[in-house]
Amino acid sequence: MTPERRRHFERLLSPRHIAFIGGTDAIIAIGEARRRGFKGSYWPVNPKRDQMGDLPCFATVDDLPEAPDAVFLAIPAVAAVETLGRLAKMGAGGVVCYTAGFKESGPDGSVLEQRLRDVVGNMALIGPNCYGVINYLDNVALWPFAHGGSSPGYGAAIITQSGMFSSDITMSQRSLPLTHLISAGNQAVLELADFVDVLCENPAVRAIGVHIEGLADMAKFEQAALKCLRRSIPIVALKTGSSIIGRQLTVSHTGSLAGSKELYDALFERTGVISVSNPSQMLETLKYLCVVDRPKGHRVVGFTCSGGGATMLADHAETIGLQCPSFDPAATVRLTKALPTIATVSNPLDYTTPIWGQPDYTEPVFRSAIDANHADAALLVQDYPSTGLDESKIYYRNDAGAFAKAAKAANVPAAVCATLPENMDTETRELLIELGVAPMQGIHETLNAVAQAASWFKNRGEILATPIAGLQAPEEIGPSTLISEAAGKVVLQSAGLDVPKGKQAQGSTAAKVACAIGFPVVLKMMGPKLGHKTEAGAVILALGSPIEVTTAVKVMQASVAKYDPSAVTDDFLIEAHASRPLAEMVIGLRRDPQFGWSLTLGSGGILVELLQDSRTLLLPTDEQQVANAIQSLKLFALLNGFRNRPKTDLTALVRKILSLCNFVQNKQNQLQEVEINPLFVYETHSLAVDVLVRCDAVTPS
Repeated sequence: MTPERRRHFERLLSPRHIAFIGGTDAIIAIGEARRRGFKGSYWPVNPKRDQMGDLPCFATVDDLPEAPDAVFLAIPAVAAVETLGRLAKMGAGGVVCYTAGFKESGPDGSVLEQRLRDVVGNMALIGPNCYGVINYLDNVALWPFAHGGSSPGYGAAIITQSGMFSSDITMSQRSLPLTHLISAGNQAVLELADFVDVLCENPAVRAIGVHIEGLADMAKFEQAALKCLRRSIPIVALKTGSSIIGRQLTVSHTGSLAGSKELYDALFERTGVISVSNPSQMLETLKYLCVVDRPKGHRVVGFTCSGGGATMLADHAETIGLQCPSFDPAATVRLTKALPTIATVSNPLDYTTPIWGQPDYTEPVFRSAIDANHADAALLVQDYPSTGLDESKIYYRNDAGAFAKAAKAANVPAAVCATLPENMDTETRELLIELGVAPMQGIHETLNAVAQAASWFKNRGEILATPIAGLQAPEEIGPSTLISEAAGKVVLQSAGLDVPKGKQAQGSTAAKVACAIGFPVVLKMMGPKLGHKTEAGAVILALGSPIEVTTAVKVMQASVAKYDPSAVTDDFLIEAHASRPLAEMVIGLRRDPQFGWSLTLGSGGILVELLQDSRTLLLPTDEQQVANAIQSLKLFALLNGFRNRPKTDLTALVRKILSLCNFVQNKQNQLQEVEINPLFVYETHSLAVDVLVRCDAVTPS
C-alpha cells in the first residue's frame, strides 16, 4: 500500500463525512451509520431523488461540498466504475464498493474490474462485491444491513472474504470485543494483507481474525503476518474452501500429501498464525486473546464443582497437549485442610458443593491451587442457569469473583468456561470481562484457545529469533515433462545427493549390465506411464544372478502388460541392491502457481499415502525448520535410535535435503517437481532409491 493510499484508508476508517451513493441500499447504509452513532456529515447522492429520508440529496458527486472522506457506493457496475473515476479525480478518500457484477460474474465482469482498478488512482477501495467496514472504536459504519457488536475501547479486528459471515459475526452472542470489521469482497484494490498491515498498528487492536477463502499474494501476506508477530498481535485464521493448486495432472505422492490445506498450514506455521477449523473456535480464540494475557506455557489448573466437568477438562487437555500437573505433597496437605472432607485433591479440582458460592472458602482454595501449581493459565467451569431459573446465579457469580481475585493476585490469565456454549448469558459475560476474566463458551473451544495462545507465545519467540528469507513471487507454470528415472537420478547427483550405482539397458543386455554392476541388483522398467512402478509390477529386487535377471525381464513385461499394455517398454534400469536402511522417507518438492516451491517430508515407501505421516514447508527454509519438521514425524523414532537401533546423523540428513531445496529453486534448472520415494536413510548417509522428476517441457541438460 502506498503512503498516499494508506492516508486515504485512514480517512475511510475515521471519516468526517460519508457520501452514500445509490437508492434503497444507500438508505439502509445511512440508517446503519446512524445506528452505529456516526456524528459526521451525511451526503446522499441520487439524481432521481430530492431526499433520502430526512436528508437532502445531491444529484451527482460533482455537487458535493468537498471530496468525501468515505463513500458507500451501491449503483450498477458500469456506472460504479464511471463514478469511481470522478471520485478519484476530486480527491476522495476511500470507497466501500457494495456493487456486485465484477470478476465474480465471469469474463466480462473481470474486464470491468480491471477498468475499476485503472480508474481508482490512490483511493482506498474495499470490494467490490462486499458489505463494507465497521469501525467500532470511532462509531463508523459503511454497512448495508442491520448489525450488532460493540467495543470497550479494545478488541479484535476481523477481516472476512464472506459478506454473510461478516454479518453473522456482528450478531454473535459471544461478547467478543471488536475494533473493526471488514468485508473484503473481491479485493480488487485493497487486499486482506493490506488491512492486516494497517490494523496491527492500532494500539486498540489486540488480535486480528481473518477468514480466508484464498490469497492472491502469499509473500505479501507473509510480510503482514510477520509484522503482526513483531508487534505481538496474534492472527487467528479460518481457512475455508479448497483451491486448485496444480494446473496439470500429477502422478506423485507429493501432490496428494501437499494439497491446498497443507500449503496454507505451512504458510500459517511459518508466520505464527493460529489456524482454527470453525467459526466458533475463531471467535472464542479471539475473545481469549483480547480479554486476557497470553499464557507463557502449557501448565493449566482447572476448577469445577463437578467430577464430570473435571474429567472433561482433563481428557481434552491431555489430547491437545495441555498439562494439568498434580499437586506436590505439601500443596495437597494445604488443599485437603481447606476443602470439605468429601473432596479429592486433583488437577482439575472438583472443590465440591459444600463450599460452592462462598468466597470466604473458595477464594483461598483457588489461590492456593494456582500458586502451588505454578500455573500458566487458570480455568473455572461454570454453566449458568437460564432466565427464570436463576435463583442460584449469585452463588455462581460469587465463585467467579473469588476466582478472578485469585488469578489476578497470581498474575495468571483466567477464563470462566461454560460446558455448553449457550449456558452463559450476556450479563454474565460482560461482568466477567469487567473482572478481567475471559467468558468462554464450550470446554473444547476454551481449552483449544488456551493451548493455541500458549503455542503462539512460544512460536513467536522462535520465529523472531531465527528469521528466514521471505517467500518469493511464484512464476507461471507451463506444460511439464516427466523424465526417466535414470535422467532424474542425474538431476539428484547434480544436487549433491547419492544414488545407487546403476545403468540403463534393453532387456536383451540387462543380464550383462547386471554382471558389470555386481550382484545383487534391482531391475526396473522405465517409461512415461510408470510413475508408480510398484503397483505396475515394474520393480523386482534382490536379483542374484544373470539368469534371474533374464527371467525377471520376462516376468516384468508380462506383469506390466496386465497393468497397462501401453505402459510396456524395453527400457530398463539396473542398479546395485541397497542394504536395509534405518528408515524410508519421502522427499517431495513441488512448484505451485500460488505458493512457489514447497518441501514435503514424510514416511516413505509403499505406505506413504496410507500412513499420511508428513509435514510440508514453504521455501526458502533453513536447517532448523527442516530438522523440526523431521522430528515431528512418527518416522523420527526410527531415525532416533528406536529400540536401541543406531541413530542417523540428523544434521547431515538435513543438509542433504537443503542442498536439494537450493538446487530446485535455481530457475535455470527448469524443474517443476522432484519426488524421492523412498530415500533410504542410514546412520551417516542417505540414498535416493527412486525418483520422479518433472521439468518445464524439455529435459534439463
